[in-house]
Amino acid sequence: MTGPAGGPAPAPTAPAGRPDSLNTRGMRRILASSFIGSAIEFYDFVLYATAASLVFNKVFFTNVPPAIGLFASFGTLAVGYVARPLGGAIFGHFGDKLGRKGCLIVSMVMMGLATTCIGLLPTTAQVGLAAPILLVALRLIQGIAVGGEWGGAMLVALEHAPAKRRGFAASFANMGGPAGAVMATLVMSAVSVLPKAEFLAWGWRIPFLLSLALIAVGLVIRLKVSETPLFLDLEKTAEKKKVPLLEVLTKYPRNLILGTIAGMSSYTVQGLMTVWAVSYAVDHGVSQTGVLNVKAVGATLTVVFIIIAARLCDRYGRRPVMLAGMIAGVVLAFPILWLLQTNTLWGFAAGLFLANGVIQGVIFGPFGAYVAELFPTRVRYTGASLTYQSASTLGAGFTPLIAGSLVILAGGSLWLVGAAWALAFVAAAVCVMATKEGLGRDLTGEMR
Repeated sequence: MTGPAGGPAPAPTAPAGRPDSLNTRGMRRILASSFIGSAIEFYDFVLYATAASLVFNKVFFTNVPPAIGLFASFGTLAVGYVARPLGGAIFGHFGDKLGRKGCLIVSMVMMGLATTCIGLLPTTAQVGLAAPILLVALRLIQGIAVGGEWGGAMLVALEHAPAKRRGFAASFANMGGPAGAVMATLVMSAVSVLPKAEFLAWGWRIPFLLSLALIAVGLVIRLKVSETPLFLDLEKTAEKKKVPLLEVLTKYPRNLILGTIAGMSSYTVQGLMTVWAVSYAVDHGVSQTGVLNVKAVGATLTVVFIIIAARLCDRYGRRPVMLAGMIAGVVLAFPILWLLQTNTLWGFAAGLFLANGVIQGVIFGPFGAYVAELFPTRVRYTGASLTYQSASTLGAGFTPLIAGSLVILAGGSLWLVGAAWALAFVAAAVCVMATKEGLGRDLTGEMR
């Protein structure tokens, strides 16, 4: 949709029942719920990724060579990502049929209980094979829970917001992810200063047990949020009586595929730099505590660039801003990996700041609105969740495993990792160009 000069069309005015500004008491509560709820859930999810890099191969996958233990640890990490699209489909179905709010409450409780149980899980030395099996089961529950979180948190903000601020409102769920990563990384960094034996014996459990308190805070905030006006309007019609997943797969497969490949770009960077590169740096002599602290700063930069990019996308459109981040991803792929190969903390920091601060932040800023605007209200929770979570699974879930395999294949060099990185961003840019601009679109109509 374009305006008189060929640019994005002006955004329509807010429908009745929706505010004209984000600066109202109700909208501030909604945006806080989207941000804080998402931050708490991603604290839990990212905490596992950090522990998979530093702890689980030494606690749950013992009596095997270190490389095999790390591979198995990353395998359990991948299980959570595989479960995310399943969670998106399950929660999306009920979110589109029964409402956004209730699904968000259920997903938060599931995540909190699963994370707390991981913190209480006995080791392989104590209960044998049951320990890694239970770890995988709990990671599966985490994946299903976070699969339902993002779509609901994003839609509660976007579907309450005025049309001219949809991009910025939707970005609060995306800001919550890196904010949760900051919390998870700082807490894990704090306990990592313990003597190694104590850290592996009990110190790593503390961040997981803290989840219970965080979930209680999140529920208090989330219970005060109202259902979205667009869903309440849909309740008055017969449109939502169909099966949302089947409608997404049969009527909107093109949007689902293009959106998924577009989203894989930022998740490829996330999987590489926040999981695989952490292990790579520590294994090559970089301070573990220093790496974790740098990772926290990098996640903070991601939030900053999400804010900037989200504001720009409400002015210039979703596609131009995302394409800028993807072009940067192609250009900087090999320089970032070269920085990583310096085997220094400053090299790791510079690479992480460019990758997760700038590249991922610029793509993530508009991504919530971009995905939501690919689907109509009656299937938006399902469509947006399935797109986002499929992108996370394909882009980040297997990246650490793939990167490790490519390094072995290249004889220790990172050039194959860089080539795969650049190729993922080229494919994403092509898909973004193949979709329609969402700025100014009527969310109550069909999304073709």
